[in-house]
Amino acid sequence: MKSLKLIGLAFGASLALSASALAQDITVGVAGPMTGGESAFGRQMKNGAEQAVEDLNSAGGVLGKKLALQVGDDACDPKQARSVAEKFASSKVPFVAGHYCSSSSIPASEAYADGNVLQITPASTNPLFTERKLWNVARVCGRDDQQGLVAAEYILKNYKDKNVAILNDKTTYGKGLADETKKALNKAGFTEKMFESYNKGDKDFNAIVSRLKRDNIDLVYVGGYHQESGLLVRQMRDQGLKTVLMAGDALADKEFASITGPAGEGTLFTFGPDPRNKPTAKAIVERFKAKNIDPEGYTLYTYAAMQVWSQAAAKAGTTDPKKVMDAIKAGAWDTVIGKLEFDAKGDIKQLDYVVYKWDATGNYTEINPKGS
Repeated sequence: MKSLKLIGLAFGASLALSASALAQDITVGVAGPMTGGESAFGRQMKNGAEQAVEDLNSAGGVLGKKLALQVGDDACDPKQARSVAEKFASSKVPFVAGHYCSSSSIPASEAYADGNVLQITPASTNPLFTERKLWNVARVCGRDDQQGLVAAEYILKNYKDKNVAILNDKTTYGKGLADETKKALNKAGFTEKMFESYNKGDKDFNAIVSRLKRDNIDLVYVGGYHQESGLLVRQMRDQGLKTVLMAGDALADKEFASITGPAGEGTLFTFGPDPRNKPTAKAIVERFKAKNIDPEGYTLYTYAAMQVWSQAAAKAGTTDPKKVMDAIKAGAWDTVIGKLEFDAKGDIKQLDYVVYKWDATGNYTEINPKGS
């Protein structure tokens, strides 16, 4: 009986120790569209965060403690995003890598600010995210007023005497990107022949395709996401239209090619220089590939967001969000996507958008911005 009591005490002690050890973990979050139409990008973000946490823990964690990762699903819905943010804040999570859609990141950032959570988005490009003087926001990607400028420069060099249409899906991201591209074109003296909108989630674009055909549109610029862009390409080709489609970074996932098939050949989009090809990413890319994961799109950007936070927390000697953010804005950080520095708003100081082209085999490659 005595031995059973001792075993019981020992078992209880081991449980107490493991509970104590778990209590010492630092819980961080990743939030994005784990379900819904943009879930391909949610998977990218989850993959990037999980690998970063695994690698950081293998190297000893942060401030001598292991990291534990919580995943929040906002489905790119603003209300759901705010709810996710409030849950993270109530759990006293000090840092979240997220969100993907600008329409989610912007309302979530207000809940994070109120709840003392530092937010670094790997992917939200709408300028408003960092223009509201919130203390807690940063991003490791560029902005639409930079991305739209690069798209406009390409159009001006290659389609100056052609007919161009601009479409948007009315979302914070899509409308914002289309407006910035239009603004840059108009400032250079170029006027688009057509400026129209559609609804995110639309599947029938035949009316728009008919207008593109009627107006002899050579290039259609789309501010919107990959699913609608892919359907538009297919329906243009079905009607015999050879119009080139150009869009933004929301086309940086191979799910676009699975929607279009070979019809996607020649489609253009803007995105940062492929981080998979950077020397800083070589070893980490190999770790992803060993798990049969292609770290495309925003996978490595999410990894970089985790790196920036963890390095800044180590430098600040604390996970206190305000002190860590002060450190982030004062320092330069070595990441998988290169060295990053931030301005007072939380934007990166590096401008790095380029133009990509999809081929018939479902791959995309960077192209010379002066030509096709």
